[in-house]
Amino acid sequence: MPRLPFLAVLLLTAGACAQPEPAGPPAASAAADPVATVETEAGTLGVYEVATGLDHPWGLAFLPDGRALVTERAGRLHLLGDGALAVVAGTPEVADEGQGGLLDVALDPDFETTALVYLTYAKPGPGGAATAVGRGRLEGEALVGFEDLWVQAPFHGGGRHFGSRVAFAPDGTLLVSSGDRGQKDPAQDLGDTVGVLVRLTRDGAVPDDNPFVGRDGARPEIWSYGHRNGQGLAVHPATGEIWETEFGPRGGDELNLIRRGANYGWPLVSAGVNYSGTPIPDPSTRPDLTAAVRAWSPVISPSGMAFYTGEAIPEWTGSLMLASLGRQGVVRLELEGDAVAHEETVALGVRIRDVETGPDGSLYVLTDDTDGAVWRLAPLAE
Repeated sequence: MPRLPFLAVLLLTAGACAQPEPAGPPAASAAADPVATVETEAGTLGVYEVATGLDHPWGLAFLPDGRALVTERAGRLHLLGDGALAVVAGTPEVADEGQGGLLDVALDPDFETTALVYLTYAKPGPGGAATAVGRGRLEGEALVGFEDLWVQAPFHGGGRHFGSRVAFAPDGTLLVSSGDRGQKDPAQDLGDTVGVLVRLTRDGAVPDDNPFVGRDGARPEIWSYGHRNGQGLAVHPATGEIWETEFGPRGGDELNLIRRGANYGWPLVSAGVNYSGTPIPDPSTRPDLTAAVRAWSPVISPSGMAFYTGEAIPEWTGSLMLASLGRQGVVRLELEGDAVAHEETVALGVRIRDVETGPDGSLYVLTDDTDGAVWRLAPLAE
């Protein structure tokens, strides 16, 4: 889909970030026209342009008052409201190299009383960079008192495979995906934290019931391991199950149902092959490892994902929505237990980096571009 002029704005309620007053559901102006339409199994939807001019936007989180926080990979955090973007001060220095930079953003489950915002990013340090997660208190247009809670170890050079997404489990613990940094084998080493999913308290401590607590030579924050580059992480709103997507090599992108202490096999097995063309053993050869629920070859390059919990598009309610760089759109999955029952691609013609349900029930996506945008997918106005 070609780049289109700004024709629509989101009417988002302004208000204080700490302990905001409740607001009605934000919605696109009834007079606004979509910049495009897209055919889906739910019918024809409008694509409404909410904001533009973002340099590779990466993460999106809605505030209780209807405004949104949007990260740019280059290191800026924006506050989006009334169709306008304001830069939020107080963010950490990032390693803006390759796939690294300022990455995901999420609100504390008790944001309305704590005003805490969590960020994942590529942290510069000795020998290169590492995935990190930290938090600060949102006051006006600034993050106050930002501090790191966890930093991947060790640091590595290069700009590949940082992950990284953040989510909160039903018990309130913090989940962070950590890429393998292109190192492969360390994803099988419990002594470091590349290629893993970590579980922490919201203060950054290690919960006592993590699977490797007390094991000699193992990092206690690890929840699962054998991951390549997990850029999608979502918790099922009804079951509390943790779902993750990750990039494969040439082929073999994965959707995983995360189990406590499980080994997901990278780089021992994959449904893809190495970029050099050399084979990798198929997952079926190692039944002792945890297999993916779904694997894609050719790849779909899945990034952010979320369960659609809105009602604006009722046919999608409960679906798992994957932002897809490779298919240039959104991949919608219907799950039945631990299996994918149906798959649909919503083709938008541009790489999509993140996807979220908005407070108005629409589906919001981030386009991965030097002139990136926030788009809203919703039924056409009557």
